Amino acid sequence: MSYLVNALSFLVELAFGAAATLFVLRLLAEASRADFHNPLSQFIYRSTNPVLAPLRRLLPNWRRINIAALLLVWLLMLVKRIVLFALLGLFPHVLGLLVLSVADTLDFIAMFYVVLIFIWSLMSLFQVETYHPVYRLAGSLVEPLMRPLRGKLTAGGLDFAPWAVMIVLILARLLLVSPLTDLGARLAMGL
Repeated sequence: MSYLVNALSFLVELAFGAAATLFVLRLLAEASRADFHNPLSQFIYRSTNPVLAPLRRLLPNWRRINIAALLLVWLLMLVKRIVLFALLGLFPHVLGLLVLSVADTLDFIAMFYVVLIFIWSLMSLFQVETYHPVYRLAGSLVEPLMRPLRGKLTAGGLDFAPWAVMIVLILARLLLVSPLTDLGARLAMGL
C-alpha cells in the first residue's frame, strides 16, 4: 500500500509543481520586466492569463509584483499539502497547513532560482546563441539577483557571482524555510 501512496504522492508533486512553475515564471517575468515579445514569455502569458485576469481585478499588482500569481502559487502549495495529507489519511490543523504552504512557496521559489541560475550558467558556459528565447528569458529572470555582484567576484576571467547567489539561496532554504516547515509540521500535527 505504501508503494501506491509513494507513487501517487510523486504524481501529485509533479502536477502541482508544473502548475506552480508556470505561475512562478509569470511572477518573475513581470517582476524582472522580461521581454514580452519572447516566444516563451508569450506562452507563459497565454497559459496563465485565463486564470490570472479575473483575479487581477481584485488583486492588482503591487509595484512590479503580481500578487494574483503569488497567491495562486501559495494556493497550489496549500491544495498540494491537503492532497498529500489526505493520501496518508491524516487531517491536519488549518494553521499548520497555512504555515506549511507558505514554507512550500518560499522553498519552491528559492529552488526554482537555484535551478534557473544553474541552467543559465551552463548555457553561458557553452556559448549558446544570445538570441535563443530560453537564454534571453533566463538571463532577464536572474539579472536582478546577479546585478549586485556583477563583476565583483571574478577571478581569471570566471564570474563566481552565480555560485555565490546559489549558495545564499540554499542557505536561505536551510536557515529560513526549513525551520518554517518544521513549525508548520508541528502545528499541523497539533504538537
